[in-house]
Amino acid sequence: MAAELREEPIRLGMVGGGQGAFIGAVHRIAARLDGEFTLVAGALSSDPQRAKASAAELGLAPERTYTSFAEMAGAEAARRDGIEAVAIVTPNHLHFAAAKAFLEAGIHVICDKPLTARLEDAETLARIAAASGRLFVLTHNYTGYAMVRQARDMVAGGDLGQVRVVQVEYAQDWLTERLEQTGQKQAAWRTDPAKSGAGGCVGDIGTHAYNLARFVSGLEVTRLAAELTTFVEGRALDDNVSVLLRFKGGARGMLWASQVAPGNENGLRLRLYGSKGGLEWEQEVPDRLWFTPFGQPKRLLTRGSGAVGDSATRLTRVPAGHPEGYLEGFANIYAEAAAAIRAVRSGNPIPAAVQFPTIEAGLEGMRFIDACVRSSSRDAVWVDLGG
Repeated sequence: MAAELREEPIRLGMVGGGQGAFIGAVHRIAARLDGEFTLVAGALSSDPQRAKASAAELGLAPERTYTSFAEMAGAEAARRDGIEAVAIVTPNHLHFAAAKAFLEAGIHVICDKPLTARLEDAETLARIAAASGRLFVLTHNYTGYAMVRQARDMVAGGDLGQVRVVQVEYAQDWLTERLEQTGQKQAAWRTDPAKSGAGGCVGDIGTHAYNLARFVSGLEVTRLAAELTTFVEGRALDDNVSVLLRFKGGARGMLWASQVAPGNENGLRLRLYGSKGGLEWEQEVPDRLWFTPFGQPKRLLTRGSGAVGDSATRLTRVPAGHPEGYLEGFANIYAEAAAAIRAVRSGNPIPAAVQFPTIEAGLEGMRFIDACVRSSSRDAVWVDLGG
């Protein structure tokens, strides 16, 4: 992914991701993996002391250490050497206001998913992004895996024929007990409707599963029927999700997401079946993709081998047999964001190979959450996705 002729790194800021945060560190690793970005500014916590301490740990200059994202957006936009892009890695309820501030300041946004905590905010933000002329990158990191891109190309190229069935699941077990009561930060905000939004498991990992199914299949979901369940007593949001999907063109789908499934760590799996064959991919063994042409033996395609196409090869850094996965998936999204930012900066078209999820994918994800909540509240009736 590294450019042959190295340009100056893109100046990056970060909102959230201070001491005690998980995803901020992941974004920072991903941003610097290919040398495309350098972190120069941050509003890393809503607590001023923690924000300053976090910035000091990362070596940020005191004058570019901010105690609010609003202050940061204004100050950085006014600097000749101000940030060109910002990574927003806060809990969901802060995405909207932060992204709005930076877009309106003329700064590109790289935002964690889901897009916002409320569908109304997502729709407003989409309008703001369109009017700003700035890029909006949503870090659905699994779309950055090499073999996910291989699967997408194979579906688009007709290797499966007409897609008939899409099955996707994302199973975890970390919320099997009421972890949020212990003060564990990640569990606390994800199970709090004021911070997470109307969806718990469906917003946290269900949106990943939905995005992956849409990204690889290329099919549009028109209707769904969902059952959102809260198994852990006293929990405010769902921790298990079952959804039936209907796709434009006649395909049918099933989505299961759970954070109360003992024995599952990060079990994201996708299976697609068409008139000519099937594909199977599993996140925990991400370098492998199983392809079965109808009536023939299964074929194992591996990342880095001669059996994969240009899209997967472009995202590959090390030879076959050297595993690549979660961090590299994030880094691939960042590298594509860098390519797009450089194109916009120079007035050139964004390269055709760039496939990162945009604000439209985020809006789709919010409509998915909203439809699931509406359907489940009416005993799993079929509802339109809206839009």
